Amino acid sequence: MLQLRPFNTLGAANHGWLDAHHHFSFAEYYDPARMHWGNLRVWNDDIIAAGSGFPPHPHRDMEIITYVREGAITHEDNLGNKGRTEAGDVQVMSAGTGIAHSEYNQEDSEARIFQIWIVPERTGDAPSWGTRPFPKGERGEGFVTLASGRDGDEGSLPIRTDARLVAATLRAGETAEYRFDPKRRGYLVPAKGRIEVNGLQANARDGVAIAEETLLQVTALEDSEIVLVDVA
Repeated sequence: MLQLRPFNTLGAANHGWLDAHHHFSFAEYYDPARMHWGNLRVWNDDIIAAGSGFPPHPHRDMEIITYVREGAITHEDNLGNKGRTEAGDVQVMSAGTGIAHSEYNQEDSEARIFQIWIVPERTGDAPSWGTRPFPKGERGEGFVTLASGRDGDEGSLPIRTDARLVAATLRAGETAEYRFDPKRRGYLVPAKGRIEVNGLQANARDGVAIAEETLLQVTALEDSEIVLVDVA
């Protein structure tokens, strides 16, 4: 089962410095039919103006993944971590028992990010943060695992939950496959381009909710960048 969630149906809030669209209920946007998808709780599509960003604020008991689509984001937290994550790369923050952080766009142009929250398997762990470069030019071989809490996904950023974040960069006409356990759920968003997934067409920034599937065949109808979360 695939369910298309067009970009123009998402929750939206424009704060001037932040133009945000919400795939799931978040902040002042509430839709009881879009509270979560499995243990995926938040998928925000954020555009952050140059020289602005999120000031220090706290989180706890959540796995928070930031996928940078364009530009760069600079992170700083109360654990002493500081780092810059640029387009094509990801950062993971395990909020655990509590962490306060800021995320600023210190560049001269806007930053475009996906902010993805997944419920952890357990609470009470110490907070942590990490980032890793995954240059787009090194993909080209279908889906690449960027962050995971599943066995066998060495080389990806660790998360403390039964989930996996993968991404693919495809030229027009190329196809990538992803095998699914039909008991699991997935959520796919083209960061750029236009795709067809198992016969369903999706445009950039649309969401595709996935359930009871065993194989995804994703074909790029134009040059595309695709992000997919596989969750329990």
